[in-house]
Formats: sequence, C-alpha cells, structure tokens
Amino acid sequence: MTQSEHVTSQALLQDGKLAGAWTLDSSRTEIGLKSKSMWGMVSVKGVFRQVTGNGTVSAAGDVSGVITVAAGSIDTKVKKRDEHLRSADLFDVDNHPHITFAVKQVQPSGQGVTVTGDLTVRDTTRPLSFAARVSSTGEAEVALDGEVRVNRADFGLTWNQLGMASMDNAITVHAVFTKQ
Repeated sequence: MTQSEHVTSQALLQDGKLAGAWTLDSSRTEIGLKSKSMWGMVSVKGVFRQVTGNGTVSAAGDVSGVITVAAGSIDTKVKKRDEHLRSADLFDVDNHPHITFAVKQVQPSGQGVTVTGDLTVRDTTRPLSFAARVSSTGEAEVALDGEVRVNRADFGLTWNQLGMASMDNAITVHAVFTKQ
C-alpha cells in the first residue's frame, strides 16, 4: 500500500464523511471458507449464501457493527459434505444457527486497515484481528476485503476423521456496506 492509499484509508474513517449508519449489501457480499482435506492435498472451498450485517461510523471515525452468517447456508457444491458441515460434528446448525463477527474497532494500518472484534462460532467467542483493504466508490458505499486465518478447534469444531482435515482454515471476506 502506498502512502497515499494509507492516507486515503485514514481519511475515509476520520474526515466525518462516512459518519452514520451502514447496512451490509447481502447481494454483493461474499463470506468464503477455505480448508485443506485429504492430509493437505485437496483444497476445499465454500461460500456462505446468507449474510446480513450493519455498522456505525462515528464522526471521529470509530467503527462498530455486526456481521451475521447463517451457518446452514454453507455451500461447497457437494451436498453430502455440506450436510456434514451442518451436522453436530461441525457447525451444529440445529443448535447454533449463526456465526457472528462483532466489530469493535477499525484502525488504519500499513495493510489498509486492521479490523478487530469478536468471532462467535457454536457459542464460543474469541477475539480476532485481521488486515483488510477498504475501498469506496463515494460517500454511500464502502467495501472491505480481507482474509482471516482461524483454527476451527478454537471454536469446538474438532471432528477430524483419521486426521484428514486441516484444523487451520481461512475465512475470506468481501463485505459491501451502503449508507442508510
């Protein structure tokens, strides 16, 4: 990121133009999941088809908000695998239908911004920070792009037949917010 891009990220948050309430545009947002299976030889990718969220930017540039993912909306394009991901072995969607990320802070950084908050999966909450890029097409739309590394065991997702599946996973985020 160049110095001017860093200044732009900082300016987006601190010039007061983005102050107000924001809503996640579910039709243009994508939350993905990447993992390795078969002892690291096969990449598994999926996307959550149902995502909602909202946020607030204060005049001083403080950011807060929540992104909610319907855990049962996971789609890896393999029906049997999706059903297993939804089962009590993994996401347990009957008892834990949502995955949430509560944003506590967004700060300009050398990577664009650092997003800090709490990720909750299966009623287990862990603090999480990740680097992201912010882009804006004006004062009414902001996009956030990043990748978050998580160990699924930290959230109680420990099923692993014969040790075939990686515990290390990546969550990809492309979140588009529009001003209310």
